[in-house]
Amino acid sequence: MQSENPAVALCGIGKVFESGVVALDRLDFNVGRREFVSVLGPSGCGKSTALRIIAGLAAPTSGEVVWTEGAAPARRIGFVFQEPTLMPWANVAANVRLPLKLAGMSARDAAPAVAAALARVGLADMAGAYPRELSGGMKMRVSIARALVTQPQFLLLDEPFAALDEITRFRLNDDLLGVWQTMGGTVVFVTHSVFESVFLSSRIVVMTPRPGRIYDEMLIDAPYPRDDAFRTSAAYAAYCRQVSGILHAAMSAEAAP
Repeated sequence: MQSENPAVALCGIGKVFESGVVALDRLDFNVGRREFVSVLGPSGCGKSTALRIIAGLAAPTSGEVVWTEGAAPARRIGFVFQEPTLMPWANVAANVRLPLKLAGMSARDAAPAVAAALARVGLADMAGAYPRELSGGMKMRVSIARALVTQPQFLLLDEPFAALDEITRFRLNDDLLGVWQTMGGTVVFVTHSVFESVFLSSRIVVMTPRPGRIYDEMLIDAPYPRDDAFRTSAAYAAYCRQVSGILHAAMSAEAAP
């Protein structure tokens, strides 16, 4: 069930840490242009490691990451971590501006891009606020805006909503889909939530326990935009049951030799 129009492919990826822990073994999957792909699996299965390898934040021990258009420039990738990792001494605008500042852009030149990124995540009126004044959900919105400020073609998110309450998580899921459809790019979203992955994704990749491999994939053939009506539909419940079954089978599968 590989994409017919891949933007990036992980080919035989293996990752062994210095401690000897084998995180990934012969990991193969690709992501198509403008796809929303969720990588689903239990804690410790190597989901985050695979995402970091795609982003270039970690190097594989074996295998390769192949971009269809050659090397992936940093400005094409936006990364959202599990924690917002905001600078507490800087206001929201300064936190969002950071990638542009590191690229050598002045605050004046960066201002329009910062304002646009904040507007995308619904925080246009919070530019002067400081992280200590924000809720957990608002901090994560700032983190997403910071990832969007360079107008990336690829947005990579590593369980960004895991620590949030259910109501906030639902709201940010809705907002993330809106951002994805507006940006017209590709999203790879790491999660351990079946329900979240079904709501968000056009395709779900399920991983085995460590060492992480692809166990199975599933298309979510439901139209966008998705909303609360989809969350309460029979189709959504059926998809969740199917994905839960795949995840359960992956958890029970013995590692191949």
